[in-house]
Amino acid sequence: MLTQLSSYNQRDIIYPESDGQPMADNTKQFELIVLIKKNLDLLFDNHPNVFVAGDLLWYPIEGNNIIRRAPDVMVVFGRPKGNRGSYLQWREDNIPPQVVFEILSPSNSAKEMISLYKFYERYGVEEYYLYDPDTGELTGWLRSGDELAEIEQMIGWVSPRLSIRFEMSDGELQIYRPDGQRFLTYLELAQKQEQAEARAEQAEARAEKAEARAEKAEAELQALRALLQERGVNPN
Repeated sequence: MLTQLSSYNQRDIIYPESDGQPMADNTKQFELIVLIKKNLDLLFDNHPNVFVAGDLLWYPIEGNNIIRRAPDVMVVFGRPKGNRGSYLQWREDNIPPQVVFEILSPSNSAKEMISLYKFYERYGVEEYYLYDPDTGELTGWLRSGDELAEIEQMIGWVSPRLSIRFEMSDGELQIYRPDGQRFLTYLELAQKQEQAEARAEQAEARAEKAEARAEKAEAELQALRALLQERGVNPN
């Protein structure tokens, strides 16, 4: 009877989809979270089994709705894209997020950050990246056995899972895609798209002018042929 009751209670456990905390404490933190999340979306757009999420509660243990974290950004290889209210690991082939990002805010305490590190280490994260936008400090950890070992040199570091490269420019984090393109903000992407469209329009206009000139030259040639034929001259 005890086993049945325990099983029944486990099925009835509610896993909240919000921890009541804001996604970010300030605009700088928010912009960085969005920058990383959206650029990873673009990077893995053609990979149906790479799931990228931002500020999504991750529950690693079935039956426990207390043990949970909401990484600023997390990436899960081996799970399909799609909407989720939370990441219930036991419903996801028991695959934990392999890569997580945290953007430090002024409200984050040292105790909280130690707790995050221990959580990610314990529950299977392979790569953990922490960035403080106020100080420009970038720290990373890579799994080695059962531990997350600190990466000695983050400048120029290439993520084993994501193949992205971390750099610093004027004290600010810069991330580069495998093709060497820098992670761009939504505004930069929109401007780049506008520039590409403008170049395409200019190229089309040049092609139309060239075609018009060719048609005019052909018409003039035909007129000359006709004139020569009228005068009994072989145009060839």
